[in-house]
Amino acid sequence: MLEPLRQGLPPLDPAAVSDAASCSLPARYEAVGDARRFTRRTLDQWDLGDRFDDVCLVVSELVTNALRHAMPAGSVSAGEHNPPVRLHLMRWTGRLVCAVRDPSQDSPVARDSEDFSAESGRGLFLVDSFSDSWGWHPMSGTLSGKVVWALFRLQPATGPQGTND
Repeated sequence: MLEPLRQGLPPLDPAAVSDAASCSLPARYEAVGDARRFTRRTLDQWDLGDRFDDVCLVVSELVTNALRHAMPAGSVSAGEHNPPVRLHLMRWTGRLVCAVRDPSQDSPVARDSEDFSAESGRGLFLVDSFSDSWGWHPMSGTLSGKVVWALFRLQPATGPQGTND
């Protein structure tokens, strides 16, 4: 899952993940609120609460897109048993990754960002605007579907004189 995150960045060692958390989300639109609450708790535990606004917006958009575009027709409102959407949060020293896994193999499609008055279609534009990078890739092996991820660079903590701790 981490290979696409290496493009244009110093290498990520999967074994060097400082923290990781994930949750399964049901196929209903109320799950977006569950994802926000999970993200709030996780970022607070990791002392990253100051990044909540940007990360929460991105998580909300990724989960909404998964529910709206990746679930079989009628399954979200009907609450049928389907492979769940899964939210993963992973933190390295200088990076935070939000990844949403869904059952669809279809690529996410960013719509033209020119029409800001449209009621929908701005999700990936917002993800692109608020994260440092984003992308997607199909799952492999026994897992089907895809993962859409967003990366946030984290600023190093500074001490009272502006020096790194």
